[in-house]
Amino acid sequence: MPAILFVLTSAAKTFTGAPAGWYLPEAAHPYYVLAPHATIDFASPAGPNPPISEGSVKMFESDPECVKFLADETVKSKLASAKKLSEVNAKAERLRCCLLRRRPWARHRFGCRPGQHQTCIRGKKYSVSILNVPFDDHAQFYQAGKITAAVCHGPAALVGATDAEGKSIFAGKNATGFSNAEETQIDTVKDVPFLLEDKIGSLGGKYEKAADPWAPHVVVDGNLYTGQNPASSAPIGEAVLKGLKL
Repeated sequence: MPAILFVLTSAAKTFTGAPAGWYLPEAAHPYYVLAPHATIDFASPAGPNPPISEGSVKMFESDPECVKFLADETVKSKLASAKKLSEVNAKAERLRCCLLRRRPWARHRFGCRPGQHQTCIRGKKYSVSILNVPFDDHAQFYQAGKITAAVCHGPAALVGATDAEGKSIFAGKNATGFSNAEETQIDTVKDVPFLLEDKIGSLGGKYEKAADPWAPHVVVDGNLYTGQNPASSAPIGEAVLKGLKL
């Protein structure tokens, strides 16, 4: 059974001081897609008990998987014992996929840059990394041909990653991520350093989105897997399962 690493943000606030934290369905939904097929651990920049977005808890208080996730004793234990990113070793040859999630740039408060990535804790090798923050070696991971997946704001952590020729991994690729319309509708344009839809296009990517805001949309192009928004969290997990043939 492969090992999967979920990395959750330690940032409790955005650049403007608005409440942040890891977004509940973007952890819960892929967790229950992947948990039957893999061993899952958690990590965050500051270690145990990373802050959750209370807004997401309220918004998804009737979502069965989110309710289950918050009450899950195994999940609580894993969150309470989450490793610090400083304890993570980037050299993990058996890694097969990494998946990034919501608002990685909030991690700037802890000194980490977009385009960074690490993938193994104290020598334990993971087949999938589900990430909410940027960490070391995105480029190395992508260039090795492993699935590099991101959902919602997660693709922001890949904007500095390059292929073997030094080009952005988005260049010439079909991809998605949180749309300008969605960012505008929730009035968070001021809270982010760039609009992801625009950034993907500026890097040479072919940005795609669902016909309607908030509808699920997943794009797979080679080993780059992207999901548009929270509704895409379970579908990106399912795409990873298919890609890994689990």
